Amino acid sequence: MSTEIVNVCEYEEAAKYKLPKMVFDYYASGAEDQWTLKENREAFERIRFRPRILIDVTSVDLTTTVLGFKISMPIMVAPTAMQRMAHPEGELATARAAAAAGTIMTLSSWATSSVEEVASVGPGIRFFQLYVYKDRNVVAQLVRRAEGAGFKAIALTVDTPRLGRRESDIKNRFALPPHLTLKNFEGLDLGHMEKTSDSGLASYVAGQIDRSLSWKDVKWLQTITKLPILVKGVMTAEDTKLALQAGVAGIIVSNHGARQLDYVPATISALEEVVQAASGRVPVFLDGGVRRGTDVLKALALGAAGIFIGRPVVFALACEGEAGVKKALKMLRDEFELAMALAGCTKVKDINRSHVQTESERLAISSRL
Repeated sequence: MSTEIVNVCEYEEAAKYKLPKMVFDYYASGAEDQWTLKENREAFERIRFRPRILIDVTSVDLTTTVLGFKISMPIMVAPTAMQRMAHPEGELATARAAAAAGTIMTLSSWATSSVEEVASVGPGIRFFQLYVYKDRNVVAQLVRRAEGAGFKAIALTVDTPRLGRRESDIKNRFALPPHLTLKNFEGLDLGHMEKTSDSGLASYVAGQIDRSLSWKDVKWLQTITKLPILVKGVMTAEDTKLALQAGVAGIIVSNHGARQLDYVPATISALEEVVQAASGRVPVFLDGGVRRGTDVLKALALGAAGIFIGRPVVFALACEGEAGVKKALKMLRDEFELAMALAGCTKVKDINRSHVQTESERLAISSRL
């Protein structure tokens, strides 16, 4: 039997055997009942295509532009924390793979490699994901460092005033392995995570992350950086309108990989509401549950300007390092290109709402029959 990995889901299976249980569970699990974790995938499966035929698809162009940066495809790398738990080269391997693929990498605040180390791997378009700490000086310093290291945008996570209840982390007494640190905070005495009687990360967040974060802090952030600010974690039209009022550069529809509030909708189910509320004023992106090129096509048809992948990158990294991340990105790219061709799209801007049918639309049609 061949062990060749032919899609990104197979990396997760392989990583399960490769990684220590505490580490695999940290990456793989969701909050509480993990209903949203399953729904992030299943909601994609309920969307159907309406392909167009007899269109010349000799040449299919996947390139697109994000915040003015031309990238090879609308598939980007989401911020995932502590990647050196997966592989010794961690975020450095991911940064090299993303740059080689011609796409954007987002570095987590809680990376095990610093913004400077990631910048040192060579050129590449990189965004920096930001958690807002109680000590605003820490935040200002971090943003300045990201700017100085050539990062092009800030992705502000807005759905984590407290950490979601991740029961596998409680059972495993999750903590960052002692040989690793949260590199961006090393010099600030905030780089270590103590082992506790439940989740070390939950205790760290309770101690450090600012629960009072509000829209006024988005305004404050705009005063300390010239970088465009994306808000990551928007799920409703109401918050989309507030984001527009706050002058954000873009919105990422995200439920934090189903790791925060359980029983929120899948991101693909929330996407269209946000897109309609944004009215084309800012780009809307999506993360959560993307595992196939067909998922990318569905998200773009429902109005996303691009998608971010998290877990597939970490699991590919765990299995094969930089080569694994390159392969995961190439598999998704190849699947997306094929899906575009079979749907009758030759350019990203050809993809539109008429290419998909949602479950509610199917039900409406069947009720009229």
